[in-house]
Formats: sequence, structure tokens, C-alpha cells
Amino acid sequence: MTLILVVGDMHIPQRAADIPSKFRKLLVPGKIDQILCTGNLSDQATYDYLRSITSDVFVARGEYDDRKSQYPISVRVQQQELSIGLVNGHLMVPSGGDVDTLAATARLMDVDVLVTGNTHRFEAYEEQGRFFINPGSITGAFSPLEPQPIPSFVLMEVKLRQVVAYVYQLVNDEVVVDRIEYKKE
Repeated sequence: MTLILVVGDMHIPQRAADIPSKFRKLLVPGKIDQILCTGNLSDQATYDYLRSITSDVFVARGEYDDRKSQYPISVRVQQQELSIGLVNGHLMVPSGGDVDTLAATARLMDVDVLVTGNTHRFEAYEEQGRFFINPGSITGAFSPLEPQPIPSFVLMEVKLRQVVAYVYQLVNDEVVVDRIEYKKE
């Protein structure tokens, strides 16, 4: 089993001061195997914090990350029997989590799981035999698409051809956890 932290759209310090302390307490080094970040880290300190959790960190460049940064526009990783694609989503037309656009991107990247960001709201669903997940904004940073987002992130357990996604949301200052499963046929 591989445990993957899926985060994004942090916008520290421009739109949010920090990751909520109730989330930070859950993100301890030595338990998480890999981090997939949909971008918009906005500063080096946030990247360094992610690297303190695990050294295996992949970031797709968001529209507010420095264009000169080392982050690529898209990333494709293999986890056991699943291929996972990672993009921010700001270059998709139409943007905003359009299902057909995301499905076309997943086909183009040839991935079983597509992780995207940009909307600042959590979403997870299966479409055309693929799993789509948007972790939302771990800081709860506002955006034009979502002026009052709920802070959220996802922990994905990958076992061979199966994903168990645990969605963490900060609702009324309490951490709420939901579980979603996907199995590649």
C-alpha cells in the first residue's frame, strides 16, 4: 500500500496565512509516502514544508507559481498498477472542472486517475472508467470560482488497482473525514 497526500491551491501568503493547524497536526513525517500538489504553492517555504513530510513530492505548476519555477505543467506518475496524472487545470478550456475537458485530459495523458486543482473546491467522481479528484484548497484560499471555499485535502491509499480516498475538510473548525473508493476494472 502507498499513502499519497493530495493538496493544492495554497496561495501562501497572498490569499492565506498558513495551512490550518488542525490539518498540520495530521500531516506528520514518516507516514506519507508521496505528495501530489496541484500547484499554487506561491512560496518556497511551503514547498520546503511539503518536503519535510516526505522527499517524494510532485508539483504541477499553477497560474500563481513562478513561471521560472522547476514545476512542470503536468506530471504523470505510476503507483503500483495505476497511472496518475497531475495538473493544475488553469490552462484547460473551459476551466472550472468541466467534466468533458477533464475526461479528454485524462485520455490524452493516458491515466487512470487524474488529479486537478484550480477550482478551490473538493470533488471526486468516476467517469468513463477513470477516477477524477480535486483536493480543493488546503488553506481555504478564496478564488473567483469559489469565494468561500472549505479547506480540504485528500489522503489516497493505493493498493494495486484500487484507490481509497480519505477526504479531510475543515467544517465549523472541526475536521470531517469522508471515504471514497475507486477500482480500476
